[in-house]
Amino acid sequence: MTPKLKRNIKRVIPFGLIWLIFGIIFLIIEYAATKDFGYTINGVIKLDYKIVLFALPVVTIVGLILGIIELLFINQLFLKKSFLTKVIGKSIIYSLFLFIIICIAYPVAASIELKTNIFDEQILNKFSEFINSISFISTSFQMAVSLVFTLFYNEISEKVGPNSFSNFITGKYHKPKIENRIFMFLDMKSSTAIAEKIGHHQYFKLLNEYYNVISEAVITYSGEVYQYVGDEMVVSWKVSKNINNNCIYCFFKMKHDLENRKSKFIDKYKVHPTFKAGIHFGEVTTGEIGRIKKDVVFTGDTLNTTARIQGLCNELSVDLLISSQLLNILNLDHPYSIKFKGNNELKGRKEVVDLYTIEEQVKSDNTLD
Repeated sequence: MTPKLKRNIKRVIPFGLIWLIFGIIFLIIEYAATKDFGYTINGVIKLDYKIVLFALPVVTIVGLILGIIELLFINQLFLKKSFLTKVIGKSIIYSLFLFIIICIAYPVAASIELKTNIFDEQILNKFSEFINSISFISTSFQMAVSLVFTLFYNEISEKVGPNSFSNFITGKYHKPKIENRIFMFLDMKSSTAIAEKIGHHQYFKLLNEYYNVISEAVITYSGEVYQYVGDEMVVSWKVSKNINNNCIYCFFKMKHDLENRKSKFIDKYKVHPTFKAGIHFGEVTTGEIGRIKKDVVFTGDTLNTTARIQGLCNELSVDLLISSQLLNILNLDHPYSIKFKGNNELKGRKEVVDLYTIEEQVKSDNTLD
């Protein structure tokens, strides 16, 4: 299973869980509201264990399908649309989808209750009564609530990142933790000159497209985007023997992805963005910080060192610099060659650091760790 597939599965599962939780809540409410009426209300299906065992998996599957549709299709469809267009468009699409679900699920549930074939005339009559009853409005409202909460979850998750959102929910970093992490500080080359050449409005659009392109490599190689600072991007990985090489694979995939879109950038913006990066690893303290706006942050000398390593790329005329500490935990072979770039004193620090650059000898598809 690829990291990208794992990521998509992790993003879809909460949709199913949200629909399952609300399904349980609404079934309890419906049971409490209808049990005293002897289920004489038009269209209401009597709740028993068979109906519950049918309904809960169905609402979970509906949530999962909505998650797949939202993340893989609808998001892309409305990516560049206005907020109003997005709201109206999604409302129409999901309303049609949920109505189809009702048209399929209700007859099946009714056939379970009445112990007959779904094409039986009793089922059709009951469904007709249901569509014209308060029960249909109630069911539609319940689905709308579940839908709103799942879309709200998705918007928040997109804003702060799926890992950060789950960390907040689970309280993983309520208390600071010591972690060993790899950091890559990545900086666009000649960004000031580019902004002056094409104007700040065009530069903003270029920056957004540039981040979209290089983020594919972050997803593919299991990285976490820690932050964006102007034209600088900070990516992080937990230190693990099985994925340590991913920081290097990620760097070169970013290079290839930008190169593959070179003509599109030049046609659209008259420039082709490139970048340089410094990569280092070490111990950091991870935890939540802030009062008005909480965030999960990393603190420690590792980040300062990584930033200063990246700052030496121009001086040493390379696009990539890594520390000897990082090199010691990597397991690189062909098609990469490693070149020593000397003992270098980092700005604001007394000790020197052994730095290396890595070059890709031939184009090759790397096996994901």
